Amino acid sequence: MLTIGELSRATGTNISTIRYYEQMGLLTHASRSVGNQRRYTSAERDRLTFIRHARELGLTVEAIRELIDLTDLPKVDVDRIAAEQLVTIRGKIDLLKKLEAELVRISDEVPSPSAPHSVIRALSR
Repeated sequence: MLTIGELSRATGTNISTIRYYEQMGLLTHASRSVGNQRRYTSAERDRLTFIRHARELGLTVEAIRELIDLTDLPKVDVDRIAAEQLVTIRGKIDLLKKLEAELVRISDEVPSPSAPHSVIRALSR
């Protein structure tokens, strides 16, 4: 069993963020010790690590909740959610590729006062 501090260190997640994920229902409310200290299992540590990586990838709290709930859903719903996430991820990848191309172009050019505007133009298409 891990205390909230140990869980925080093990996953690189702030204590306040752990409490927030509990409030949002992404993590189950921790069991309590006799001294009323939160106690977490290795399964909860793994779930928090998953949540943290998903957030780093830009998934919303609701999307993460749906992914966590996949184990209880019929295959049809799992397929739908996966397809929706794939569309979202591909859209983000397209935007990142545009940004990358524009930043490469800017870095290869002689410095220009229009550089910030060209980045905005690249991402608004």
